[in-house]
Amino acid sequence: MIRLRIDLAQQSLCVLDDECELKRYSVSTSKFGAGAKNGSYCTPLGRHIVRAKIGAGAPSGAVFVRRRPTGEIWTPDLHARFPGRDWILTRILWLSGREPGLNRLGDVDTMRRYIYIHGTPDSAEMGRPGSIGCIRMRDAEIIELFDRVPVYAEVTIG
Repeated sequence: MIRLRIDLAQQSLCVLDDECELKRYSVSTSKFGAGAKNGSYCTPLGRHIVRAKIGAGAPSGAVFVRRRPTGEIWTPDLHARFPGRDWILTRILWLSGREPGLNRLGDVDTMRRYIYIHGTPDSAEMGRPGSIGCIRMRDAEIIELFDRVPVYAEVTIG
């Protein structure tokens, strides 16, 4: 059974089959650190699942806003026109917490906070915190991960 482990200290995401590591990716988690409170912009800890997969078949660089494709494809020119935009590209794995009070329900609910594993421009640095809560990956890598990971796959963030 495929599952994911995200290591905040190492800024990595491991794809596991039972206990065997199949693949490791460099990622970028929140620049505000770990935390679950709504409005904190932190990356939540604990056990989660992939609740939904969004963007199947979208081209690399497809821009999403509120989980919907805008019809745009990310380019450096588009980036320059919207410098403050939080770029969510290519694919989205929407996470849902499994631990009430830690990352589920109330003001700590991962899904209601819209925490995703998603693509980001190649210009974004991986291997160090830089997001506002989500787990960012390179576009080619999120496509590979998206195709490998089923809905309801377990995700541990620590």
